[in-house]
Amino acid sequence: MRRSLTVLGALVLTVALTFASEHVQVGTWNLNVAKSKYSPGPAPKSGTTRIEAWGDDGVKVTADGVTADGQATHVEFQAKYDGKDYPIKWLPTAYTISLKRINPNTVDGITRKGGKEVGKTRSMVSKDGKTRTFTTEGIDAQGRKFKNVTVYDRQ
Repeated sequence: MRRSLTVLGALVLTVALTFASEHVQVGTWNLNVAKSKYSPGPAPKSGTTRIEAWGDDGVKVTADGVTADGQATHVEFQAKYDGKDYPIKWLPTAYTISLKRINPNTVDGITRKGGKEVGKTRSMVSKDGKTRTFTTEGIDAQGRKFKNVTVYDRQ
């Protein structure tokens, strides 16, 4: 009986650690404007991104923020790490996103509008799990090229 409980405990721990290592992106992340770089600017005033596990191998992402001129923003999507396109809600520059997990700490994405690639993303969580660096590049709503490196702190 004791051995069965030990084996069961080890199995539960292994499953929990596997889930945690594959879902290090999951959490609530607050934008650290001072550590972030926007080209071209200006930087937003604030931002919070909530990432939740979705299904067997995906995420639900909700991002809220305030632009430099005080406008509220809200974007959300649900996507699996299978490289297929999933709809993005309320993002004027792209209609879909596809995600691929590179390793437990890194996820790459491609955004598209009308089937045409308009941007690339990379989300990297630090080894200690406290910081998330989100790099985006593409074409903004005004048709300008941009590259942003945004740094988020885990809440």
